Amino acid sequence: MPDEPSHPPLDRPAASLPDGLVLVSTPIGNLGDIGARALAALRAADLVLCEDTRITGPMARAFGVPARLSALHEHNEERRIPELLRLLGEGRRIALVSDAGTPLISDPGFRLVRAAVAAGLPVSAVPGPNAALMALTLSGLPPTPFLFLGFPPPRPAARRAAFARIAALERAGLAATLLWHEAPHRLAATLADLASAFAPRDAAVARELTKRFEEVRRGTLAELAAHYRTAPVRGEITLVVGPAAAEVAAAPARECDARLEALLAGGMSVSKAAASVAAETGAPRRQVYARALALKPVKPASP
Repeated sequence: MPDEPSHPPLDRPAASLPDGLVLVSTPIGNLGDIGARALAALRAADLVLCEDTRITGPMARAFGVPARLSALHEHNEERRIPELLRLLGEGRRIALVSDAGTPLISDPGFRLVRAAVAAGLPVSAVPGPNAALMALTLSGLPPTPFLFLGFPPPRPAARRAAFARIAALERAGLAATLLWHEAPHRLAATLADLASAFAPRDAAVARELTKRFEEVRRGTLAELAAHYRTAPVRGEITLVVGPAAAEVAAAPARECDARLEALLAGGMSVSKAAASVAAETGAPRRQVYARALALKPVKPASP
């Protein structure tokens, strides 16, 4: 009978922790969700990088994390990289956390990770909570495939243009559940713009996940937009929008073929026809070009 897999004792996890830069996932609200390896990584770190020491500080004190906290955010990340690479090169162990959840996901740290990888320094991670994935699993919408898009642009015109680009990709064949984070004061306007760009579509609004006032409200985009037009809302929010129906993605493909065939029959070159249809539909030009090549009429051989 084969031996059962062994696991490191929970009271001695630090011995198995990697050196270098360690990305540590932290709770998204409920401190009870902290993991044993996350605690070990934070306690063993020489330095803990965080977005805001005022937010990470109370958690660090609650769990007896002795390491010095240091702010790493979008405004100072680039200039701090040389100093941090030097510390890593000297063998220091640095933990990176975000204000909540998994580092780098809509949070700072990507530039540091990329620089450490390029320098050949060790980079590892301790997995844990993630608000987007939790919202996806609670939404009742198809969990795979999904596309996480961070925060929508805050300005209305840019936000509507971003949603229009996604809708164009759906017309070209994209079929995935869509996820965004959003701020409370923009929720109503963003839902109205989503309803305009993607309706009719099932969706969910998940907020304050793992906290006392956790809420997951499900409905169509139009229903959710109507509700939050008058309902006050607070807390961290994730929006989940169901995928385009199969017929929505298939119909534009047929329209794309019909348009290409008409242009090619009229004597237009493959490259110009592909460029024209790509501009009209928003479909990737390379994909349209490949389709145009397949549809190009074959000239009869000369006698």
